[in-house]
Amino acid sequence: MNVTVTRVFPFLLIVLGIFLWIGYSITELTGGGRKASAAVDISPEGGEAIYWGKGRCFTCHSVGGQGSAVRGPNHGQFGEKFPFPMGARAEKRAKERSEKLGSNFSAVDYIVESLASPGAYVVQGYKNEMAVVYAPPISLSLKEIKAVVAYLMSLGGDLDMEAIDTAPSEMTNSFYSKISAAAAAGGGDPTAGAVVYEDNCTECHTLNGEGGEIGPDLTGISGKGLKFISESILQPAKSLTKGFETYVLIDKEGRQSIGLKTRDEAGEVDITKANGDVVTVAKADTKSLKVDDTKSVMPDDLSEGLTVKDYQDILSYLMLQKPKAEQ
Repeated sequence: MNVTVTRVFPFLLIVLGIFLWIGYSITELTGGGRKASAAVDISPEGGEAIYWGKGRCFTCHSVGGQGSAVRGPNHGQFGEKFPFPMGARAEKRAKERSEKLGSNFSAVDYIVESLASPGAYVVQGYKNEMAVVYAPPISLSLKEIKAVVAYLMSLGGDLDMEAIDTAPSEMTNSFYSKISAAAAAGGGDPTAGAVVYEDNCTECHTLNGEGGEIGPDLTGISGKGLKFISESILQPAKSLTKGFETYVLIDKEGRQSIGLKTRDEAGEVDITKANGDVVTVAKADTKSLKVDDTKSVMPDDLSEGLTVKDYQDILSYLMLQKPKAEQ
């Protein structure tokens, strides 16, 4: 028996070694063996670590001959299709974006846009399927995204760290604001949040001059902070805005009307319900009219109809609604 074990054991070691070698080779080929450090520098080196690590860019992209993924464009110089690496390529793409939209795009603007709004420009021959990298499950921070931008610009481009980090253009800064809002909301997608808002909020709320007037105007709502916005969705009666208190009117026949008091003149009171219907009651026919601070015209069960993703998305969208600067 000892002879058998002596013969089999070396064979098992050889087989195990082969499996480990194959696994290591595949990992190196895809770039998956690199790990992003906990403290990421906003630098090409920091971005490279994110690209081949936490960001998992290597699952869809390659850089020249490094990596084997082909689902997304190669970010290096590779064959006739990609005669220039990403940094140099971004200059050309920026000009295309400028001509198409009439806005002045820089190379940095273009790369940041591709990360903040991946569907804005889709390279011909590829699908609009890039993941939102600042949302789960990847959830890159703004600092990590800046590092990736630095890495991509370093691939044959004019690396301008001020334009990436300390002195971004107005356009790049707007994309950074979008990413920051998403991060503050737990990784929501503001673009998807705009759709959730349109489906659930526009009939009652005004935003930038458009929408209903049953609820408070939400223009510049991010100035009230994430906690206020969150509570207003989950517990609408907890954070009632002045002027939008819920009134309960009971007339002399016992009929009850609940809603906003939208008119109070000499002889009549108007109560506007959550569905927009207006009930007009003569003061002479009113038995009682009181504020109920435990109720809100906004439906208490609204949040129940939202998925966790919907909730994070709409939070991130509302966090983008910045107050206008005082002039």
